Amino acid sequence: MGTCPIKCRTNIAQLEHIPESVSLDDHMVVSLYNYPSHGVSGHSIHTGERLTVISDDGDFCMVRSTTTDQEYYIPSDYTAKVIKRWLFIRTCRMKAEELLSLPNNHTGAFMIRESETEREFYSLSILWRTSSNRNSVKHYRICRLQNGFFYISPSLTFPSLDHLVEHYSESADGLCCVLKEPCFIEGSDSASEVSRLFPRMIRRPTLNWKDVSSSMIFRKSRVDSQDSLVSEGLREAISSYLFITDAGCEDCAVRWNT
Repeated sequence: MGTCPIKCRTNIAQLEHIPESVSLDDHMVVSLYNYPSHGVSGHSIHTGERLTVISDDGDFCMVRSTTTDQEYYIPSDYTAKVIKRWLFIRTCRMKAEELLSLPNNHTGAFMIRESETEREFYSLSILWRTSSNRNSVKHYRICRLQNGFFYISPSLTFPSLDHLVEHYSESADGLCCVLKEPCFIEGSDSASEVSRLFPRMIRRPTLNWKDVSSSMIFRKSRVDSQDSLVSEGLREAISSYLFITDAGCEDCAVRWNT
């Protein structure tokens, strides 16, 4: 069946530090390698192809190719679980770059993956195509606060990875570009599936900070967050920012007037 390629080295513990808000029930399995790795007949499984798992004993799994419908017994390390269409589990930096550089991806294609060096941290990988049409993948570390919030820049925090993806899909805010569509997966990228799993974007009217008082930020609102001027997420983000900058004292609501 071919010689196994060199494995992508990583110290990621499989599925150990997934956020509580992320469900493992709704996921797909994607190939990280061409398989068989060589042979005159070509590859029967392609890198970036969605696979159907028939059985899994931990170290090896029986999978069916979505393009050839053939079944293969392959190492489990040859695959990655993908949750919410953009969260890739057990995918190292090298493989992220390889997947994002596949021909069907364009500038702004992205994925979030587990950090290889920091426990409970993540990395955002984005495809950026230069003017000379050369592909470059930019990586941004996603840190996590003790209260569970995530951030790339300490000045902007999010209660979940979904909120982080939603924000950077509307505004680059320091990144190389806005997030467009998740990394292409062969055999699964119908428009209906992407729209179902990709966060729905809601663009709010431009906020005039001169009209915002401290009471609007720190008072719990009974109004639906989609209709209110300041959302609960924004209030939480500001509170988290004050916390990490040691400004979160009891009278911060009184002193904060802008």
